[in-house]
Amino acid sequence: MAIDGNWEITINSPMGAQKAKLELQSSGGDLTGTQHAQGSSQPLANGKVDGNNVSWSANITSPMPMTLEFSGAVEGDAIKGSVKAGAFGSFPFAGARV
Repeated sequence: MAIDGNWEITINSPMGAQKAKLELQSSGGDLTGTQHAQGSSQPLANGKVDGNNVSWSANITSPMPMTLEFSGAVEGDAIKGSVKAGAFGSFPFAGARV
């Protein structure tokens, strides 16, 4: 599948660019993996793959506890989309396979 592998993404939030590393695996329409950011790691939840479209969520604790909801698309070795950060709204993210 096009999403499988390791990725580095940057979320453009009001607090500045937030970097994260993703380890992603797909099986049918399910997406699993781990997100590493700000010194901690979280398993992905609710991961889905539909063609080149992907979505997942991650529960973070830093800088404050919240659930980040990602949706985007993979094009070759690039990924981009948006992430909803609770009451803070949605922000763009983009990254590449590493």
